[in-house]
Amino acid sequence: MGNILEVCDLKVYFPVRKGVLGFVDHYVKAVDGITFNLRRGETLGVVGESGCGKSTMSRAILMLNKPCGGTIKLNGKNILSLKGVDLLKYRRKVQVVFQDPLAALNPRLTVLEILTEAMVYHGLCKKEERREKAIELLESVGLPTDILDRYPHEFSGGQRQRLCIARAIALKPELLICDEAVSALDLTIRAQVLDLLAELKKKLSLSIIFITHDIGVVQHISDRIIVMNKGKIVEQGVTTEVLSNPKEEYTKFLISSVPKIGKPL
Repeated sequence: MGNILEVCDLKVYFPVRKGVLGFVDHYVKAVDGITFNLRRGETLGVVGESGCGKSTMSRAILMLNKPCGGTIKLNGKNILSLKGVDLLKYRRKVQVVFQDPLAALNPRLTVLEILTEAMVYHGLCKKEERREKAIELLESVGLPTDILDRYPHEFSGGQRQRLCIARAIALKPELLICDEAVSALDLTIRAQVLDLLAELKKKLSLSIIFITHDIGVVQHISDRIIVMNKGKIVEQGVTTEVLSNPKEEYTKFLISSVPKIGKPL
């Protein structure tokens, strides 16, 4: 099983400016030289507390933040040099599910428009095929098929996140990035969405990067795990091995912060 994604010495720095003229005083090193790979068909968990650089790293892979150093390769090709049509093709291959489904969905668009807008833009379906394609997507994420003319505010948080997942898989991506995709959901719905992601991974042969601050979540869905702190990777390896025998103090701290039944708060 080869690598679908290879990240080498990735750096994303943000300038902090001061004074009337806005001269750069220093840089915030949000991502500071991280290296990892994602194998084809694998789920890689990325954990760490808020501000550790998880989301900045994912936005760099999505080409939403511009790195100031390092390389990102998808299927062996460096994506940082992509432009025009090549960049558009890359957008199809890598999709994302964000934390807040209500903010991620355009409130002015119906479910039909949300699910098929990108498909029409990329030429994957004709306008007269939109309804049929949207019904297939709804069935794949366990939503009723009679909601195509409704709007995002009419659904629960779990239903909206299923819509986000359906939209993400509409372009048949190779890589799916889930950035805190279940943290806004209650525990019961969270488990259902995790099961859905695991099912779609097998069905669609997806590779997944699952980003979360909750180390208790990744043990249920991830094959391997990387632990980030202050923009760096402090530990990585097979999920069961890292969680059962952590080597770094920061990893031990994250594990100890997970609530356990019978453990006083």
